[in-house]
Amino acid sequence: MPNAQKMNLIAIIENFSTKTWIIFSLISNVFLFLLSISLYVFIDKSCRKNKLQPLDHPINRSDIYLSILTVSLNCLLMLLAVYLWKQGFLNWKTHHSVITTSLETLAIIFIMDFLMYVFHYVAHTPIIYKLLHRKHHEHNSTNYLSLFVLHPFETVGFGLMMIVVFSSYSFSVYALSLYIIINLIWGTLGHLNREFFPKWADYSFLGTTKFHNQHHQYESRNFGFYTSIWDRLFGTYK
Repeated sequence: MPNAQKMNLIAIIENFSTKTWIIFSLISNVFLFLLSISLYVFIDKSCRKNKLQPLDHPINRSDIYLSILTVSLNCLLMLLAVYLWKQGFLNWKTHHSVITTSLETLAIIFIMDFLMYVFHYVAHTPIIYKLLHRKHHEHNSTNYLSLFVLHPFETVGFGLMMIVVFSSYSFSVYALSLYIIINLIWGTLGHLNREFFPKWADYSFLGTTKFHNQHHQYESRNFGFYTSIWDRLFGTYK
């Protein structure tokens, strides 16, 4: 897409009315939800590798309700980010280069990976785990909704953490968008019941499917999300 067309598209989005932003938020988050499910099902059906756990976790009404609530809260969090942007607390750049966008995306991933490690570690302290995080770990194995089966406070906490990071620097709008897509894809891959990554990835610092699956088996290990760096550094790696 030529730069002029990109700028026109961004200008259109920046001039959305409140009603249009609400519709855009709803469509975007439902799309991401369906994209995650579609990716999960596609890999599960096409991948020839054995399942990590013998059976997928059964889908129940509670999973469906929580998933819908998670998507709804994500819509509200997106609208909060828009409000903060309109008030000048959150800024983004529309001028960019491929190198700048790539570096900013990697920076966001690195920062968020550390914060999510801390957030996840704290979620496993006995009181918080019992009140908030235990529901997610009922999925000893996984299904295509596991990524979205979260306590509302977890969803809000993660969303606010993301907004704080986004507000800390004027990132490229493309870096922000790319990170959101990567976050969804990585979360989906992490909750598959088949190892998506090649064998060599086990010896890298990537947070593979097996890496997160083992967290669901051994709850005091593997708190990282995108990488295993922090688990290796702080002695929680398995």
